[in-house]
Amino acid sequence: MFTITEVVTLNDNQTTFKTLKPWWDVLMDYLVILMLMVSFFSGTLMISKDQVVCLPMDEDVNRTVEMSSESSTVPLPTLLTTTESRTATSNLPTETSSRIGAGSDPDLPPNSRSTTARGGHPTNLDYQQYIYISHVCYQKALPWYSKYSPYLALMHSLILLISSNFWFKYPKTSSKIEHFLSILKKCFESPWTSKALSETACQHSEEDPGRLKSCTSRAYEGRTADNVSSPCSYRGDIPFEVSEISSTILDKKDGEQAKALFEKIRKFRTHTEDADLIYRVYLAQTIFKVVKFLIILGYTSSFVGSIHFRHICKPNIRGLTGYSMFYCTHNLAFILQKLLIAYICLVCVYGLVGIYTLFWIFKKSLKEYSFEKVREESNFSDIPDVKNDFAFLLHMADQYDQLYSKRFAIFLSAVSENKLLELNLNHEWTYEKLRQHISKNSSGKLELQLFMLSGLPKAVFEMMDLEVLKLELISDVKLPAKISKMSCLTELYLYHCPAKVEHIAFIFLRDHLKVLHIKFTDINEIPLWVYSLKNLVELHLSGNLSSANNKVISLESLKELKNLKVLTIKSNLNKVPSAVVELASHLSKLVIQNDGTKLVILNNLKKMTNLSELELHNCELEKIPSAVYSLTNLQKLDLKFNGIQVIEEMTSFQHLRRLTCLKLWHNAISSIPTSIEVVKNLEHLFMCDNNLEYVPTALFSLVKLRHLDLSNNSIRVIPEEIGQLGLLQFFSVSGNKVEALPSQLFKCIRLKTLNVGRNKLTSLSAEIGELVHLTSLDLKGNVLETLPSEMGACPMLKKSGLTVEDDLLATLPSYVREGLVESDTFASL
Repeated sequence: MFTITEVVTLNDNQTTFKTLKPWWDVLMDYLVILMLMVSFFSGTLMISKDQVVCLPMDEDVNRTVEMSSESSTVPLPTLLTTTESRTATSNLPTETSSRIGAGSDPDLPPNSRSTTARGGHPTNLDYQQYIYISHVCYQKALPWYSKYSPYLALMHSLILLISSNFWFKYPKTSSKIEHFLSILKKCFESPWTSKALSETACQHSEEDPGRLKSCTSRAYEGRTADNVSSPCSYRGDIPFEVSEISSTILDKKDGEQAKALFEKIRKFRTHTEDADLIYRVYLAQTIFKVVKFLIILGYTSSFVGSIHFRHICKPNIRGLTGYSMFYCTHNLAFILQKLLIAYICLVCVYGLVGIYTLFWIFKKSLKEYSFEKVREESNFSDIPDVKNDFAFLLHMADQYDQLYSKRFAIFLSAVSENKLLELNLNHEWTYEKLRQHISKNSSGKLELQLFMLSGLPKAVFEMMDLEVLKLELISDVKLPAKISKMSCLTELYLYHCPAKVEHIAFIFLRDHLKVLHIKFTDINEIPLWVYSLKNLVELHLSGNLSSANNKVISLESLKELKNLKVLTIKSNLNKVPSAVVELASHLSKLVIQNDGTKLVILNNLKKMTNLSELELHNCELEKIPSAVYSLTNLQKLDLKFNGIQVIEEMTSFQHLRRLTCLKLWHNAISSIPTSIEVVKNLEHLFMCDNNLEYVPTALFSLVKLRHLDLSNNSIRVIPEEIGQLGLLQFFSVSGNKVEALPSQLFKCIRLKTLNVGRNKLTSLSAEIGELVHLTSLDLKGNVLETLPSEMGACPMLKKSGLTVEDDLLATLPSYVREGLVESDTFASL
């Protein structure tokens, strides 16, 4: 047998679910508990007290009974005489005998009572026969509903109890609900929620001075009331309660927890907005409860009237008792009928509440939730509306307390998240920490690099001596007016950072910024203010500018960059943008570095007559573009990684009279034409990483050559004419097949760097000592057996500048080795 406490525990939900239980669900739960109590009480009575008491009827009244059985009342038979009744009842149990020995029934007609008073008829039945008759008639005479109605009521109550909380128990919905409630609780308790809402209230107060006073007084009242009221209480007259925590600074731990909440809510929203399973399960369980109510009400109301106190029993036991008809009474009929009426009343109330729930579900659009009211009351106008299961859960939480959804909305706002990230960022990146990250770059300038931050720390703008600022993968970069205090800032890197600037900041950058580096994935990421930096000298762009992917290339505004001298584009261009040509009057250096896309249209280059440097890398040119020969002011030409195989029209280089540097490295050139001698002013020639097998003597007629790089080819012989290059300072022939160095090479006494490693040299001439300016010598990877002691005559050569095998170095005399070490020592001092 179940106790009341055990019954109550069946409906005892976890306290975490109470937030999603509106008033009708709570009321229905209590109604189910009452139904269980009624059914338990009725069932307990049936088990302990339920029975019928039967007496035999005379055969003389059989016809009367049969005739009256068609009527609504059950006639009473003639009972036993007083003496016989006393004899019969003496053999029955006390309770049975007390009922039989009553002698009269107040419901009997007067003539029956007088007949009974005068005496009854003997039955000659013993105690066991009465018990047998009672059991048989209990099964034969009593209708089934009188016997099993409490158990049916208990079964229905348990089913209603299970269905009321099914959406909390179903695995596919309970996991989402538990996750939602855990997030909701953290949002409600998060100090960031109170701080954000209080800032909103104060912002409104600043706009309306009259509200400022009320805001302050309400804040004071709120702090006073905190001692006696629950934090979950919500006062409708104050849309956002100002908490004491708003006046304090959010500590690091609270900031990190709030940051994690934003990420959790973002993922939860994505997960729940894709489906409406929770909504459909709740709707299905509500429909089921209403249908169940109709079924219970339908059959219970029709059968409750069939419960009677008196019954006529006609068992087929005449051979055992001598009687074929008995008059029986059901002792629990009256109280059972009243309990069932009470049960029906509870079911009716339950059903009406369920119908109201269905009306509420279908009337309101529960699959959509709007934060319009929150947006109006707060400063976070970007709070998005939600849908499907996410919206439904918020609607259910509103039935408990609307303050939950208002606090939850703070974590849906991107503006709120940005404010939190900014606050955390400023706490983490203090001025002292930023100073530790400052270093000097290759140009000797003070440089600060910030990578993958949520924003730009305010302490950056306090660094007055900073010259270079590198920002990479920072999604929210805002340059405030404080940047104008950074008077030394001249170079800025924006790598995937769509920066926004205030007006004062723009004026400062326009007047002071000289070098700007921008990396982007789409051209729209380039800030518009970049096109108005009139004092900008260098602009380096890296990103997608292909016309195949971007039909409109918005570079027309580059014409406003009047002082731009250097333009670098790392992209996938198939033609030179027309906007670049508009810079022809003042642009001196153009660099195009493709990703392997073939640069087809180059005619626009002819208009850029003021170019002094041109670099075309990885553009699949296959040959030197003819447009290059029109650039009469060109001093440096770099055609790296273009797959050029043959140098054609070398004579056209005579138009490039100012050309001093020619870089044709990393191509597939197999020979240098003799017409290269027309480039008489050439000082730097890079022909490394090609397929050269020989060097023409005409090359050495370029007497102004200072830098000659022929490394990583297939050259076997170096002509003696190399001695004509009296100004040569750098010569590299490493990675070839050279077997011997010409003696004339050592006549180039200005040589500072000589790289002959990874060849087939078997000896090194003693004339090496004539290179008095030699500082770097690479001999590694040859087949040398010894090194000449004359190397000690190279006063500038140090051990750090000598690249050779250790065992080969050991062949030098000790005084030479010591001299190399001493040179290093003096250099370090």
